[in-house]
Amino acid sequence: MSTRQDEVTAAPPRESHARQFGAGFVVKLLLMMAVNAFGIAAILSAWNAGAWAVLGGLVAFLLLADVIYFSRRMLPLKYLYPGLVFLLVFQVFAMAYTAYIATTNYGAGHNGSKEQAVEAALIQAETEVEGSPTYPLTVVRDGDTLGFAVNDDGTVRVGTEDQPLEDAPDATVGDNGAPSEVPGWEVVPRGDLLSDQALAQDVIDLRVPISDEADDGSLRTREGATAKIYRSSLDWDPEADTLTNTDTDVVYSPNDRGTFVGDDGSTLPTGWYVGVGLDNFSRAVTDAEIRAPLFKVTAWTFAFALLTVVTSFLLGLLFALIFNDDRIKGKKTLRTLFILPYAFPAFMSALLWRGMLNPEFGIINKFFFFGADISWLQDPWLARFAVLFVNLWLSYPYWFLVCTGALQSLSSETTEAARIDGASGWRLFRSITFPLLLVSTAPLAIASFAFNFNNFTIIYMLTGGGPNFDDTTLPLGATDILISAIYEISGVAGGRADFGLASALAVFVFVVVGVISALAFRQTRKLEEF
Repeated sequence: MSTRQDEVTAAPPRESHARQFGAGFVVKLLLMMAVNAFGIAAILSAWNAGAWAVLGGLVAFLLLADVIYFSRRMLPLKYLYPGLVFLLVFQVFAMAYTAYIATTNYGAGHNGSKEQAVEAALIQAETEVEGSPTYPLTVVRDGDTLGFAVNDDGTVRVGTEDQPLEDAPDATVGDNGAPSEVPGWEVVPRGDLLSDQALAQDVIDLRVPISDEADDGSLRTREGATAKIYRSSLDWDPEADTLTNTDTDVVYSPNDRGTFVGDDGSTLPTGWYVGVGLDNFSRAVTDAEIRAPLFKVTAWTFAFALLTVVTSFLLGLLFALIFNDDRIKGKKTLRTLFILPYAFPAFMSALLWRGMLNPEFGIINKFFFFGADISWLQDPWLARFAVLFVNLWLSYPYWFLVCTGALQSLSSETTEAARIDGASGWRLFRSITFPLLLVSTAPLAIASFAFNFNNFTIIYMLTGGGPNFDDTTLPLGATDILISAIYEISGVAGGRADFGLASALAVFVFVVVGVISALAFRQTRKLEEF
């Protein structure tokens, strides 16, 4: 009896180490090793860059990952954590950083730190010293460090950006007068400068001081074979925090807007970015040069998004009602043909329509308007009509599919009862079919409105935002919507960048779409009661 009881109460055998540390654990360990290696590398990069906020976030993410995935009590978080990290990095952080940029003057002429602005100002003020001799030059390097070796009246001297020129007594000079061998340095072949554009640009940007005295100037080269002495007309005084033009004696002092202002009222072209509070938001509504075109763009954005949703929904619903009739022959084939525009990439369709709407060579004028010279994309109102029409052509197949599915899912009992009660076809559609359709399609209509509110592709590919307004210097046009206006103002396309104003407009778009979506979804709940 006691033996049987001992067998019952005996503790179960412990898992072997082979079972505890099976293949799954090994895979998890290897993955976490990779995650930690990548995380530590990112942390070190943030440390070197001095990005302390980013560094703190990386450390927190990495520690949480280790705690979660090496703990046995956090099973739900093992699945949720990756999604939460991506949400924070690609959504929350991106939006927060955009809001931060909106409170700065970050843009053309103000896209770096104050130290970078001083360095850029000194470089921009460089001019060739009058009467400077031309030195035969050889480009040399030591690892990743580039330098110049020059023949100074028979004496070879070598230096780098951080090390002024000094004599190299054991160097030899070639037949062309330039140094051919410099002990301790690798001579860069001339052919490398011609074949490697990045290396050639580094050589052109390189400045080697003549001596420890800044007023003596620096050696620069334009082609990698000869060098001359250049000197900046600006002198930086770090203690006084000023730049002085040694030619005119104008003293430039920093102001609170990230600009060096001279005592004569002039300013230096290069500044640095600083916080400006809500000035960018204020500029958008108070600066007449900005307010007027932005008001037009905003009004057109709402009109474009609303008209696109309404027209495409109604056309798609019309086709869905037609092809939902059992009397239509070949419905499957016809449905396939009608949804073809949905199968083509939007940017390719926009480019295709842009060509067809060309007033000289497009087939629209040639075949449908008897060769008339109609400037579809050059006239403001015609361009807006063209954008709406092309977007209707691209969008209605989506609603055709949605409404077809919604119609086929409606209960036939309700409609049959209405017909028995004598309801006409129009009354049946107005009182039963359409309200029931709205229950399932209203949320999709809200999503479609938000999408078209930011439909950059159709605007950029079809009209490029044009035709441009003629009453402003901003690069905006009659068919620009807010998202394309943000793109133009940001300077990504090559204009004068104003990232602060562009970010302020991006925040405005985010708020508008969020508020409209929240209100619209609240209203759609009432449809569910139907």
